[in-house]
Amino acid sequence: MPFSLTSLVDDHPRFRTHGGVRRDLETACLHHPDIASFEEIGPSEEGAMLYGVRLGTGDRTVSLIAGNHADEPVGPETLRTLVINALSHRNKMEPWLRRYTFVIVPHTNPDGEARNRRWIEAWPDMEAYLRHAVREKPGRDLEYGYPAMRPENEHVSGFLQDHGPFAMHMSLHGMSASEGAMLLINRPWTFRTQELRDAFTEAAAAEGLRMHDHNRKGEKGFFWIEPGFQTTPRGDAMRTYFQAQDDPATARQFHDSSMEFVMSLGGDPLAMVTELPLFLVENEDPTPGRPDQYLALRERLPEVKARLEQGKEVDDLLAPFKLRPVPLDVAMRLQLQALELGLEAVAPIE
Repeated sequence: MPFSLTSLVDDHPRFRTHGGVRRDLETACLHHPDIASFEEIGPSEEGAMLYGVRLGTGDRTVSLIAGNHADEPVGPETLRTLVINALSHRNKMEPWLRRYTFVIVPHTNPDGEARNRRWIEAWPDMEAYLRHAVREKPGRDLEYGYPAMRPENEHVSGFLQDHGPFAMHMSLHGMSASEGAMLLINRPWTFRTQELRDAFTEAAAAEGLRMHDHNRKGEKGFFWIEPGFQTTPRGDAMRTYFQAQDDPATARQFHDSSMEFVMSLGGDPLAMVTELPLFLVENEDPTPGRPDQYLALRERLPEVKARLEQGKEVDDLLAPFKLRPVPLDVAMRLQLQALELGLEAVAPIE
């Protein structure tokens, strides 16, 4: 068996910043110019330079991006770690780097990251997250802005297009809270990924997480596959949903997702979205297809946030959900486990 990608996670990882980690990424690539390159791909709206990394020499090209949603910092940290630690363990990583070429944008949204620094620096303080988390609304949401809604979308799309088509694409995401792990898979690959899904479910269980089972019955394009697994989102499905809600203004805010964009470049890519919670909601008696405790928490959050704005205690409102943070190293390992399983599905190492 090849060296496991999950072994790349540090014992005590921490959240770094887009600007703060740049030198480490660039230096790691400069030390291994035969298998890695670092490239500036364009400025964000507020002038932060986006950058991409090309890693490996294999004939199967894989695109990896993170940060499309500003309040989801685990994905960017996972991709930063993948690049730096893969190069520092080059000999052990050799089978992966010979089989695949990774085209990576560690953070697509540095402006959003900066707006979320107050709670990220206070992690895992739940109240800090609820007070200070910032998430873009439709029309600003980078995941539904491809290929050119915002400058960041345009730069990332151009970088990916230069290296496509792809055998696989992953957009690393997260959830504020859920009853467990979730993985989204594009519809053309649902019938080809049973082994992947079984293995990911086992990996989540080994880390103490059940699967977040939410059957949305196709709402907004999320079709249920099995507990913990749904299809990847599509901009056209979002537009259809809001048109049906007699809200054409919101419908017009949705462009294509990164998954749709990569699929448009040709080939037959496996596309996946990781959805791992920052905080786990306890549910000792889950209902199949309906995460009751998670839904109840979602309904209560406006009251919680209103109290926090008034400087009042919220422990009594949150206590029934028995929230606990998911350690950063656990979430990172599961993201890398999903990547590893996806790579094995599209082109196993022989």
